[in-house]
Amino acid sequence: MPLVELKNVSKRFGKVVASSNINLRIEDGEYITILGPSGCGKTTLIRMIAGILEPSEGQVLIDGKDMIGTPIEERDIGYVFQNIALFPHLNALENVSYGPIVKNLTEGERHNVSNQYLNLVNLLDRMKMFPSDLSGGEQQKVALARTLASGSKLLLLDEPLSALDARVRVDLRYELRRITKNLGLTVLHVTHDQEEAMTVSDRIVLMRRGRIVESDTPEMMYRAPKELFTANFIGETNLLDGVVVSSGIERSLIELRDGSIVEAQPGEFDPGDLVVISVRPENVRATDEGLNSTIRSISFMGTYLRITAEADSEDILGFDVHVARGMDFNVGDTVSLGWVMESALVYPKPPGGIAEAVKLE
Repeated sequence: MPLVELKNVSKRFGKVVASSNINLRIEDGEYITILGPSGCGKTTLIRMIAGILEPSEGQVLIDGKDMIGTPIEERDIGYVFQNIALFPHLNALENVSYGPIVKNLTEGERHNVSNQYLNLVNLLDRMKMFPSDLSGGEQQKVALARTLASGSKLLLLDEPLSALDARVRVDLRYELRRITKNLGLTVLHVTHDQEEAMTVSDRIVLMRRGRIVESDTPEMMYRAPKELFTANFIGETNLLDGVVVSSGIERSLIELRDGSIVEAQPGEFDPGDLVVISVRPENVRATDEGLNSTIRSISFMGTYLRITAEADSEDILGFDVHVARGMDFNVGDTVSLGWVMESALVYPKPPGGIAEAVKLE
């Protein structure tokens, strides 16, 4: 199984830097998701691994071998595209048989391999159907089976679910992980969908402006992001301006703009440091003693209500309540909001301000 390493990889298109000094190691059998906003360099990165693009600088290593100059067809890589790209004049079985034919397998071997992978994606009964007769989800499953049938152990998925309906995307992402894990493949999956990345990944690599922001497990990226951009991009969070009053080994005390003092996780800060508090909406609660706030909007989210309130400090706070409790709140009501200290993360305030630090472009 392949180990993939990118060492100091950069890619420039004229004066535009699409990827800058990328260092990444993808372990044997690992399912990695490259996540980030549009234009951050995700697709450029995966295309350099595939050999569609050559880096301007750096090395792309697969199992220790430098791939620079190696044609795409000699890299033993399976590539599933966003736009599905099936052969329209071939039925499902014939599409899946393409790889085994290129590898000069015998007719019997081709039949066995193609049937095996169509069965793996639960489409054996649709083998005689042409792409135009299949749903979008079925077409992408055929595309996946065709790629797997080529025998490649490194699978590159370039936004493979983005063209599908929401319900189909949810179902197929679970299938993707199940199938590739059962086969022991190394997978690099590019997406801009945070929920998709959280669901399928062993590890998420978050990119912004051509650089890797940070990399960790989905749980750690959500619960304890190291960077302010990560906290804001993955999931939802409230960001509050503050000044450090004190910070010890047990907690930090932060003063907000109206003079309110709130608790947050400890950090390496000195009194007077400008900071940003990040606390997720599900961790904010109506309490007897907290930030005095006025409810500005209430949105129905299915099983819960998302309530947005403006604190006296002029910070905007979103918090969630179960639908059954929704009758307790109305727009214009005054509410006291707080959180458990452990759920509030503290970051140094960026020199360019919060808006610049979390901007997607």
